[in-house]
Amino acid sequence: MEFDRDLQSIQQVRNLVAQAKEAQKQLAAYSQQQVDTLVEALVKACSQHETELAKMAVEETGFGIWQDKVLKNRLGSVLTWESIREMKTVGVLKEDTGDGILEVAVPVGVIAALIPSTNPTSTTMYKTIISLKAGNAIVISPHPNAKNCILETVRILQEAANSVGAPQGLIGCISIPTVEATNALLKHRDIGLILATGGEAMVRAAYSSGNPALGVGPGNGPAYIEKTADIPLAVKRIFDSKTFDNGTICASEQSIVTDRCICEQVVAEVKRQGGYFLNQQESQQLSGFILRANGTMNPKIVGKSAQQIAQMAGIQVPAQTRVLLSEQTTVSKTNPYSREKLCPILAFYVEENWEDACRRCIEVLYNEGAGHTMTIHTRDKNVVREFALKKPISRLLVNTPGALGGVGATTNLAPALTLGCGAVGGSATSDNVTPKNLFNIRRVAWGARELEELRGQAPAPANCAAETLKCTPEEIEAITKAVLARFGMQ
Repeated sequence: MEFDRDLQSIQQVRNLVAQAKEAQKQLAAYSQQQVDTLVEALVKACSQHETELAKMAVEETGFGIWQDKVLKNRLGSVLTWESIREMKTVGVLKEDTGDGILEVAVPVGVIAALIPSTNPTSTTMYKTIISLKAGNAIVISPHPNAKNCILETVRILQEAANSVGAPQGLIGCISIPTVEATNALLKHRDIGLILATGGEAMVRAAYSSGNPALGVGPGNGPAYIEKTADIPLAVKRIFDSKTFDNGTICASEQSIVTDRCICEQVVAEVKRQGGYFLNQQESQQLSGFILRANGTMNPKIVGKSAQQIAQMAGIQVPAQTRVLLSEQTTVSKTNPYSREKLCPILAFYVEENWEDACRRCIEVLYNEGAGHTMTIHTRDKNVVREFALKKPISRLLVNTPGALGGVGATTNLAPALTLGCGAVGGSATSDNVTPKNLFNIRRVAWGARELEELRGQAPAPANCAAETLKCTPEEIEAITKAVLARFGMQ
């Protein structure tokens, strides 16, 4: 009898989790050196295959640029490893004899990892590396549209783990991806933590699964070009970001907001660097391609070039066009330009001053992307401080490309492909997720005060009556005579 596909996938999940649980028990006995040797083997394997996996991802999904995905693979493996190599994740983390506190790392167990189609191979590398570094096993749920490149990445990781004697089942992946399989994985009682990267619906499912989860919401970061900015450099950085892998990183800019007093300079520079401003008719024509009828982003435009998108919409643009821009004055769920667009399309807003620009950026972020990331280009540190104090974001990036700065490539943030959005974005963390987010800390604490001290009373003497030695009358007499003799009093 042949089982239905959904039943097969559910059984596969159960088997993978059971194997991962047993493998993790063995990994928990590893020393820090053994863990690091294992993870370093994974990193080397990723580095050796970064190009072929990048090409495979583009070929399968149709998203992005393979040369840029090579850099993403490097970020998810080599750069991630360089940032966590010296991180203590096993055994005693800290011992403070002065305060009487001892901290011990405790792995969460089995990680359930949801992998998106936009960054499939790099996210698989990154999540596996940080999970194992923290002492955990991992079971991966691939996006169906990127199944083959994810499975190949997992095969390479498994082979590398086997080469250094890692327990079988430590790295698992669903090869029959179904909605039922993903739900079974998220809700499995032996899952210690879920790392959810994907669409908003998937992230919500992770948080409602009953298991602990770290989810990533959508990005919709505005880029503010303030009047003191180096305008040519600001536009270059924004375009570097928005065209990197055709805009598939969620930290990439989704709109430009600028001051009216420099508007003409910004527009001229945008055009000089390959930006094309859509007229009103073209903006209306393209808007129908950005969102589907259900209000979600159209996957047909994701990771496509500006030329390809214009052609799909029946719009003729110059051959050198790199980014499509639409001048906007409103922000709403029904205005596609004011929402997340994982491709080279930007909204363009002009405001009177930095205070108005600040309010516009907040409006954009609350429309979509609250808690994620935004960028600012300025020489005025006071404006940076004001934005930092007011914006509902977890990362404010200054004078750097949003996509590359948010993931830690052009900034000193932790290299990561899971960017927490904090409470305002419905996330359990605002961190760039690292192994530190994937283990618990057991604290050993020595007593430092007695109950009498808490009540404001003098502490009981160290040798209280219950602990005083009991002596016979003869022993007391002998001790007394000895003391008197010592002082010549007898």
